[in-house]
Amino acid sequence: MVYIALLFLFVGIELFYFKIADKYNIIDKPNSRSSHTSITLRGGGIIFPIAISIAFLLGYISWPITLAVVLVAVVSFIDDIKPLAQLPRFVSHVIAVGLVFYELHLFYESLWLLPIVFVLLIGWINAFNFMDGINGITVLYALTAIASFSFLSINEASLPLLITVGLSCLAFGLFNVRKKAKTFAGDVGSISMALFLGYFMIKTIIDSGQFGYILFFSVYGIDAIITIITRLFKKENIFQPHRSHLYQYLANEMGYSHILVAFIYAGFQLGINGLVIYMDTNGYLTLFFMVGFLLLLTFIYLLVRNFVTRKMILGNS
Repeated sequence: MVYIALLFLFVGIELFYFKIADKYNIIDKPNSRSSHTSITLRGGGIIFPIAISIAFLLGYISWPITLAVVLVAVVSFIDDIKPLAQLPRFVSHVIAVGLVFYELHLFYESLWLLPIVFVLLIGWINAFNFMDGINGITVLYALTAIASFSFLSINEASLPLLITVGLSCLAFGLFNVRKKAKTFAGDVGSISMALFLGYFMIKTIIDSGQFGYILFFSVYGIDAIITIITRLFKKENIFQPHRSHLYQYLANEMGYSHILVAFIYAGFQLGINGLVIYMDTNGYLTLFFMVGFLLLLTFIYLLVRNFVTRKMILGNS
């Protein structure tokens, strides 16, 4: 009954936010780099940090993680309304990552490990944010990660938290996973969710002692890294908005439905996660397997990307 009540509460909060966003003109106007063609309410992902805050009040999550998520959410929401300089955004991310380190007692680990984890977490936050480009992709991918984390026995004590955040995803999905989205997550949603998922990934790796669970983020990770490398070779500014991710090619240039592409990404990642869990359960999730599997996924991704870009070139010739 608590979870049903939470779902209705989250839907109600979203509807209330829509009135505020509509009144104060918090909208996302399409431009030449957008994957949408109509004006849409921005910031619907505010429900994610709200869900974390409610989870804190219910005793499901600690204050450092709650504070970290709320901090990046507030700064990101301001940025959604009126673009900020990179410095305040970066500072908020650094403080938030510091709170994650504090919660997970990483400051007691070897000094050489901290900058590695820092770079990976900051990179993940930005990659997840950049991947928020078509209807449904962020929330479906987040649900996939949450469902996968929930399946692991080591996370049994965190199930109330994962279910609460998952319910906020369902509430947001009602208005985003559709042909014409009512709202987009905005930075407030994508960055706060990225931080939460990043925290939970590190927590899961520490608790299980199994680094192989990093494969839970492999689809987004490979797409983001290859896209960045491609843009660097083209001497483009990687911090500027663009439409050169594979999912953007599929949705924009190839004309596939946004929802179909979002489900393909989430479904492919879910299949990978199922394989990872199976391999770990049977003792096969070794470093050798992880590296080999990442190379295989990268090869498959490059084949698909090359095929799609060739079709795009032929279609434009």
